[in-house]
Amino acid sequence: MIGIALHIAAGCIALALVLNLWRLLRGPSLGDRIVALDTMVINAIALIVLIGMIGGNDTYFEAALLLAMVGFVSTIAYCKFILRGDIVE
Repeated sequence: MIGIALHIAAGCIALALVLNLWRLLRGPSLGDRIVALDTMVINAIALIVLIGMIGGNDTYFEAALLLAMVGFVSTIAYCKFILRGDIVE
């Protein structure tokens, strides 16, 4: 029963990734695209964790943690670049 629920959850998150990609490509403003990219990172983290749970492999959890750290820093750097035009002050 848990296996079926994990597969359904993975499908839903994959659908959310596709919808975020659509918003990233068609977003009316730059802010919408930044939010879509950040949401895609969060959904990718969730998908990696679900794949790790389905496969029973602990390495996926470490990969999700690394992606979370890189995703957070890249979102902050991209927003800072958009607002100020320079990342490093």
